[in-house]
Amino acid sequence: MSLSEPTKAPATPLPAATLERFAKEVAKYPADQKQSAVMACLSIVQQEQGWVSMQAEAEIAAYLGMAPIAVHEVTTFYNMYNQQPVGKYKLNVCTNLPCQLRNGQTALEHLCSKLGVEDGGTTADGLFTVAKCECLGACADAPVMLVNDRQMLSYMQPEKLDELVALIRAEAGKAA
Repeated sequence: MSLSEPTKAPATPLPAATLERFAKEVAKYPADQKQSAVMACLSIVQQEQGWVSMQAEAEIAAYLGMAPIAVHEVTTFYNMYNQQPVGKYKLNVCTNLPCQLRNGQTALEHLCSKLGVEDGGTTADGLFTVAKCECLGACADAPVMLVNDRQMLSYMQPEKLDELVALIRAEAGKAA
């Protein structure tokens, strides 16, 4: 499976609680502009399920009264939406030109090698997913990465990447 082919989820409808959360987001917009809540609805699904399936996209489209392809275009445009299940820790490494000039690709390759995965892959234990990403807007701190779409890390040379992996594994071991 490639990242360009989204994984299909079982055809189960979104729970009523999810639809209630959608309604709160839609209420923020004029009635004739409820499609403006598409990103919020995608984020809700991802928070609840960990990723956005094609089935969820279709349900969001139906709820918002828009074409399923329009929702899919949003999902695929932004790398913050997971189109397949991901590990507990999603590690996105910037490989755009400024990061590339400061070893962004090297950082990505080091991380993939250390974890035994390819770009876009998830470790067998489900702990890590590693993928390249588009510009994170911190070019002066390159190479940069984003952890779980929330925490930006700068100057991620191989030694710092090794420390990060060890720290996460240690924390995951404590939680087990």
